[in-house]
Amino acid sequence: MVKIAAIVPAAGSGTRMRMNTKKQFFALAGTPLVGYALKTMEASPAVQDIVIVVSPGEEGYCRGAVIEKLGLNKITAIVPGGKERQGSVYNGLLALSPDTDIVIVHDGVRPFFSLDILDKVIAAAQKHGAATCAVLAKDTVKLANEDNFVTGTLPRNRTWLVQTPQAFCYRLIMEAHRRARDDGLLATDDTALVESLGRRVKIVMGSYENIKITTPEDLDMAMAIIKAAGEGD
Repeated sequence: MVKIAAIVPAAGSGTRMRMNTKKQFFALAGTPLVGYALKTMEASPAVQDIVIVVSPGEEGYCRGAVIEKLGLNKITAIVPGGKERQGSVYNGLLALSPDTDIVIVHDGVRPFFSLDILDKVIAAAQKHGAATCAVLAKDTVKLANEDNFVTGTLPRNRTWLVQTPQAFCYRLIMEAHRRARDDGLLATDDTALVESLGRRVKIVMGSYENIKITTPEDLDMAMAIIKAAGEGD
């Protein structure tokens, strides 16, 4: 049986949200924001273990306010995060069993991914070693120099906006993170670390509703999605 584990980084400071409660613990329609991602992982028959990464000192709060409140049973570790997201994911990797086959990484503040997308990302990772969900850019994307003059236009039919979940063979993602630490490479997502090894990453279609909650405006959009699904009445 293939052993699949998930890492959910939720250690961000959330300074752009301008609120007292950190965004990952903000109650969205009565559920802590990070709880949406954890519940979907919990519901997946493919996922056996879940590691959540939080800011140092918030482990106990997360256990009581999220895990115990939601009755989650697949959480195998709550670990402290690093200074950057990359360090947080690495700490999560260190908490996994070494016999893990596939590792899923999913941002704790992306509440609206589906089990179908998760299954497709896992299957692509099993076949290709690394995979991410993404959506095609709707707008034309320009490249610019440091003075904000356009230097090029990317073909829209080949320009993707990367999301999570992402999935990887365990040995590959561990190698990518360890090499990045040795080389001082810092990236904004884990696929970039795999790419730095010269390995390919397969894209599967995501969802435009799979938004990352970063600003107060994103919360408004999230509530609209919940109401449209009939869950916020």
